[in-house]
Amino acid sequence: MTGIYFIYSGNMKVHKHWGQDKELIIRFAGAGDIVGHRGIGADLVYPVSATALEPVTVCYFDLEFFQNTLQVNTNILYELMMFYANELQESERRMRNLAHMSVKGVSPPRCSTSKKFGSENGFIKFPLSRQDIASYTGTTYETAWRMLQELAKEGMISLEDKRYAILQHEALRAFILQQESGE
Repeated sequence: MTGIYFIYSGNMKVHKHWGQDKELIIRFAGAGDIVGHRGIGADLVYPVSATALEPVTVCYFDLEFFQNTLQVNTNILYELMMFYANELQESERRMRNLAHMSVKGVSPPRCSTSKKFGSENGFIKFPLSRQDIASYTGTTYETAWRMLQELAKEGMISLEDKRYAILQHEALRAFILQQESGE
């Protein structure tokens, strides 16, 4: 780890590879997010990669400069601490959901409800392959495809190539809450 990247525009996937063909998407990052921050600490090796899903503009800060800045600017240090706290909460929520919810409950349409990625004509702005969806939800390609087809059949989402749109926000939100409560 040699520095931190602040995303100015565009969307990326932060992922880890294991074996020859296996990938786990840890999170999606967009404008205003940070990439590379998990490598800060005693061990400067964090075995993940970030891949652009569309054209991305980033601002890179060398690690030494960034650490020196944190030592003298308490506002930035506080904001980074709050960022880490929020990310830890989201990571714990996601791990719980992966362990206890059905595949539909951790479906990628859930991530677009946060308005993180924006939309064009109701569809997310960047293409998301079914393999990326499977890697993000911790399922196989086939399971992800069946899940998307089922959500589309139920009228909760619409599929168009590698993009999707949420058609019934409240129904999907209610379904996710039902899954989270274990009903």
